[in-house]
Amino acid sequence: MSRPLRQTILLVDGYNVIGLWPRIREIRNLHGLETARRDLIEALVNYSASQDLNTQIVFDSQYQYTPTTKEIITDKLSVHYTEFGQTADTYIEKACANLRQEIHLSKSRLIVATSDRDERLTVVGYGAEWMSSQQLAHDVESVASRVRSKCQRGKRTSRRFLASYLDPESQKRLAELRMGKK
Repeated sequence: MSRPLRQTILLVDGYNVIGLWPRIREIRNLHGLETARRDLIEALVNYSASQDLNTQIVFDSQYQYTPTTKEIITDKLSVHYTEFGQTADTYIEKACANLRQEIHLSKSRLIVATSDRDERLTVVGYGAEWMSSQQLAHDVESVASRVRSKCQRGKRTSRRFLASYLDPESQKRLAELRMGKK
């Protein structure tokens, strides 16, 4: 009898991660919050796909008069904006409470990425795993680096001719020799 596939859900406290991930924090400081949000989303799209995670990024909208909204970015990633007066922390806590039984029965994993100490204690109490914002940043950058390295190795080995391994100047001289030029 086969075991059911374990699904892993990653809940990300968006602004907490932006504030503690050095590269994205710098983007926020130079180009604004909207650009930082887009960069975080882009980084987590790739990470979620490569790690097979169902990721939900949660952003506070507590100071804006907006209803809760959800954007489906890919089949592995969605972005949630809380309603007016609700923090990302309360949204994540409710999600943990709602998913608690389902996660337990299906032997799935629920991971919450935040560096908020109180939030960490609360979500662990609901049975979720905790990951610091800094650890998430490290993992995302590590996976991206491995993917880039793998792609570069693939490009290098896909060259068909020996001449393609030569530097441009040597390639030019080889071409001149083939053409009968000195």
